[in-house]
Amino acid sequence: MPARVALIVAALFASPVTAAHQAPKRWMFDRLDQIGGLVPHVEGHPQIIETPLGKATQFNGVDDALFIDNHPLAGAKRFTFEAIIRPDGGAAEQRWFHLAADEPVVAGVKPINPRFTFELRVVGNEWYLDTFVVGPGYRQTLAFPEKRFPVGQWYAVAQSYDGHMYRSYVNGVLQGEAAVAFTPQAPGRASVAVRINRVNYYRGAIREARFSDQALKPAHMLRVPAEVERE
Repeated sequence: MPARVALIVAALFASPVTAAHQAPKRWMFDRLDQIGGLVPHVEGHPQIIETPLGKATQFNGVDDALFIDNHPLAGAKRFTFEAIIRPDGGAAEQRWFHLAADEPVVAGVKPINPRFTFELRVVGNEWYLDTFVVGPGYRQTLAFPEKRFPVGQWYAVAQSYDGHMYRSYVNGVLQGEAAVAFTPQAPGRASVAVRINRVNYYRGAIREARFSDQALKPAHMLRVPAEVERE
């Protein structure tokens, strides 16, 4: 058999080295009646605003929130969870995106409450990112108070897991990392602009979120265009 034919035959029968990834799920916060093809439950009076990036949803940090009956990273073994946000100051602790997995209730067993959260901490006119993931056998926070950013500007933030390392990013720049024995989470729910039990409301705006079943490199993550300046 000629060498070229042999190579073609080998390619046809070779097993793929990796499974195909699903297309990322994208939630745009440019309307309140539908987000990512899902109908949110709206609390308070979040507002749709015009921004240099397009329409976004603004939250007052007091009682504005969205609740969505979907956990977009359920079942993912690896992930990238991203968002484009504009923190506007406010309370010191803000838990502004919460993905909660359903958990069976077992008598005498303390619940784990598996979840992903995006949080931020406000210090004066600055903020820093706080990401958190917890589930059976793992619990990890990534927060770095020395890495602060001015409020009132747009940022792209991300957290990812590549099968070994859990990482957080702001504008594509690594904030920190830790080894985690992550396991996929069950289906569940999401809350936006507040923790799912309605504490620690977020003051600011959110333009979009994206959920991938792989650990994206910074070059492939969401970014804020350089020409977008402070509002």
